[in-house]
Amino acid sequence: MGIFSKLFKSKNSTAKVGGMEDYMTLVRVYFQASLAANLGINNLAMLPDLRMFKSTLHVPTVNNKLGIGERNQCKKMLKELYHTDDTFFKEIDQSIRKNCHKIQDVQTYLIQFQGFTQDVMMLMGNLMKFKLRLPSFFKRAIYSMTEKTVSDVFNKNDYTDAGVMKTVLTIRQYNKRLGFSQKWITDFVYQVVMLAKKESPNNTDEDKK
Repeated sequence: MGIFSKLFKSKNSTAKVGGMEDYMTLVRVYFQASLAANLGINNLAMLPDLRMFKSTLHVPTVNNKLGIGERNQCKKMLKELYHTDDTFFKEIDQSIRKNCHKIQDVQTYLIQFQGFTQDVMMLMGNLMKFKLRLPSFFKRAIYSMTEKTVSDVFNKNDYTDAGVMKTVLTIRQYNKRLGFSQKWITDFVYQVVMLAKKESPNNTDEDKK
């Protein structure tokens, strides 16, 4: 799994504030807050990351409706910590409106998103493993390579490795339902790549700046 190995493990004692684990948690919180706001969910037991976020930061409920205040607070933190742009949030909201019309849709949707992100990151780590050795200050080059690799995942059909091709098709099926643009996926992957590189024990001091 290389530099993405920590993404799929339980909480790591060496993880730092504003790192990859925090980013992934905040993304999940935003999804769950948007689900709560759109579907009128008031049962926090259905949304564990949102429950932890709300209780830890003591986020007040707005207008007696779960999700609104929490979504705004989460959005603010993602912007401040990771410079996430508004388009990223808009696509999440659009995906939720498209796929979740009743409370029974929530668990299926969250499972699909989890499977999608895990497959995407594992595949990108596999396809980009040599390119990811570039130091972090080559940001533009890393973004361009991420963008091209994402484009290949959705448009290239001549992968020689059967396992890679199978994962590519699975990702395409997931995203047919989820409806994210290639730019959204590129931005998401790039953010995780840069955070993972900073946390990799093999990085130089210059790379961690």
